[in-house]
Amino acid sequence: MTNNNKSGASVFQVAKAVISAFMGIRKKSDLENDAANLTPAQVIIGGIIGAILFVVTILFIVNIIVD
Repeated sequence: MTNNNKSGASVFQVAKAVISAFMGIRKKSDLENDAANLTPAQVIIGGIIGAILFVVTILFIVNIIVD
């Protein structure tokens, strides 16, 4: 069953798609499901938030190690 409703997906689905894309680990079925459910705006916003969280986390870890 493919959901062709482009109204969007849950925050969890967006986060899961962004995290798996950052790691480069994807199943074809997950990719097809994301393409059917996620809107481009959700992916872009999720990617920006994910990148910011990644940078802040790295800076925090480096700051702890250096001090």
